[in-house]
Amino acid sequence: MQQIINFIIRYKNLLLYILLMIISLAFTIQSHSYHQSRFFNSSSWVAGNIYGFSHSFNTYFDLDDENERLLKENERLRNKLFNTTTSPSVEVDSSVRYTVISGQVIKNSYADPRNYITINRGENDSVSQDMGVITDLGILGIVENTSNKFATVQSILNTKSNINAKIKNTNHFGSLIWDTKTYNTVQLIDIPRLVPLNIGDTIVTGAMSSIFPENIPIGTIKKFDLDISKSFYRIDVNLFNDMTNIKNVYIIKNLDRKEILDLEEATSNE
Repeated sequence: MQQIINFIIRYKNLLLYILLMIISLAFTIQSHSYHQSRFFNSSSWVAGNIYGFSHSFNTYFDLDDENERLLKENERLRNKLFNTTTSPSVEVDSSVRYTVISGQVIKNSYADPRNYITINRGENDSVSQDMGVITDLGILGIVENTSNKFATVQSILNTKSNINAKIKNTNHFGSLIWDTKTYNTVQLIDIPRLVPLNIGDTIVTGAMSSIFPENIPIGTIKKFDLDISKSFYRIDVNLFNDMTNIKNVYIIKNLDRKEILDLEEATSNE
């Protein structure tokens, strides 16, 4: 208590000055409308900035929840998209052929000849081998191994990768491979020389795959060369995905895959 009293005595002139200044400001603001307006505008500006900062701060920490909500919504929409077929002469097919599970990448490699991606979904989430993995931009790879909570995905940037693909809006199919030269370009082979090609044409998944639905985006034609000895094109495809920056993914299961494979095996053994 004595210290407080000593402080007041020591700084009595300064404290008296501050008190009188506050009183004078109060009387000035109260008696002049212009000063009142300026005071309240300044108060509103300060309060607005404080509230704005508070909102931004809270929004930042709500991003994870919002991101999870958007993933679930996209999962629901993709389930609906992959299980709906429209045609001028055919009614909408509402049968369920694909299921979609959202997940996230926890490890990604793109500089090795055989690159793999680890995701945070596994057998507990109904993820199994040979399920397709995509992002909102295009295909990513195929599930190779699973544990209870995780799975490894064979990236399209893998020398073992071989995926059925086609030129969009055509029925010209080929195989999608990777020559290991660059992380943003893959190769489409086995396209006949009679097929008209243009730089910038879009490449999508083909209907010959039992893993991916048809017409999932892959990339655009960057350049193409003709292998004269084989009469087929070798096409460089610029990927839609930035393979160095992958986070959110969708795992696709073809519910008809086992039946298709069993039928094909039985036919080949006849």
